[in-house]
Amino acid sequence: MGDDIPLAGLVGLFAVLLVLSAFFSGSETALMRLNRYHLRHKAREGHRGAKLAETLLKRPERLIGLILLGNNLVNFSAASLVAVITLEIGGEPAVAIGTIVFTLVVLIFAEAAPKTLAAQHPERLAFPAAMIYYPLLKVLYPIVWLTNMASNGVLYLCGVRDDGRDQQSLTREELRTVVRDAGARISSRYRQMLISILDLEKVTVDDVMVPHNEIVGIDLDDDDQAIQKTIAESQHTRLPVFRDDIDKIVGVLHLRRLANLAHEEFDRNTLQRLLIEPYFVPEGTPLSTQLVQFQRRRERIAMVVDEYGDIQGIVTLEDILEEIVGEFTTDPGDDETDVVSDGSDTYIVDAAVNIRELNRSQDWDLPTDGPKTLNGLIVELLETIPKPQTCLKISGYPIEIVETDDNRIRTVRIGRRIEHETAAD
Repeated sequence: MGDDIPLAGLVGLFAVLLVLSAFFSGSETALMRLNRYHLRHKAREGHRGAKLAETLLKRPERLIGLILLGNNLVNFSAASLVAVITLEIGGEPAVAIGTIVFTLVVLIFAEAAPKTLAAQHPERLAFPAAMIYYPLLKVLYPIVWLTNMASNGVLYLCGVRDDGRDQQSLTREELRTVVRDAGARISSRYRQMLISILDLEKVTVDDVMVPHNEIVGIDLDDDDQAIQKTIAESQHTRLPVFRDDIDKIVGVLHLRRLANLAHEEFDRNTLQRLLIEPYFVPEGTPLSTQLVQFQRRRERIAMVVDEYGDIQGIVTLEDILEEIVGEFTTDPGDDETDVVSDGSDTYIVDAAVNIRELNRSQDWDLPTDGPKTLNGLIVELLETIPKPQTCLKISGYPIEIVETDDNRIRTVRIGRRIEHETAAD
């Protein structure tokens, strides 16, 4: 061979093979390094290289077979060529030196450098490579198919089976990680909204409802003056109407209907004609389910009931939306804040506050898998109504009871979390 081709030609051919080896190695890394979701997005936008890359990656075993076929063919040819060149230059003693030099050259210029570049800029190499691999796969498909059949047969004999699962589908937790890691690509506000949507199945109506003792409504057993005052002072557009107790609810009043009858004289019969039939949902219903039910039934308010049919609270469409986007309304009748700073590291907190809302507003991590209010959490842990100045620790947060009455804790003082403390003391 050395007699037919001049030495310069052999060196030039070796350089071409080295470039091809670098191409196969780098393109393999680039294609496997592609972000599949970004790739899918670019393909939907009509990018030709992205479309071809997406098509190739749908059957990765064929693509890998093609790349390995080309890479091995090039590397083996280059190794043979190095032997010819070294024999022509220095005879048989130079072959060993040539092998060492060839290994270093391939390692640096055909493996490490192109793969590092491909890992840093995968799309720059992957999209042009896909335009080459796609027609090349069509031409060499029989050889690639035979190679894959042989390799799959070896894996089968070794006990390796293809389970057929889609490795590109994401679980909810994986999708949450993707959203959290989006960084500056998505604003922090939008990231939190997306995470809140993913969490809707973990949150139930019990977590966001207005509890039984805080429900504002119209008691038909009150006199007309008291009913009119309740309507006039209400900041809600919908009010439950009941007799004596909320468990004896008779309907829901939309105040807009009253506004349409403003010219008529107010009386109870008129009010009862305007009532809408109450909508009941069982406690423990996930917010994702309830949101769909609100949409299907065209409802905006529901009574949450327990297994005995007793009303535990009221949940509205606005409550669910606030769970996603954060609070955007003022809590009616709540002129005092639930959390007041009492120094640099401590806060005075109304014990009736909802724990989820407290965690969200203060960026705390109090447990939410039990009682819904801070008062309920403390009483459950202590199994009694504690006296003022009683101290305890919950999830690392030091808590001091400030004020109590006969049946509940009114206010507490909470300090900054002590790291590595998780149990209640």
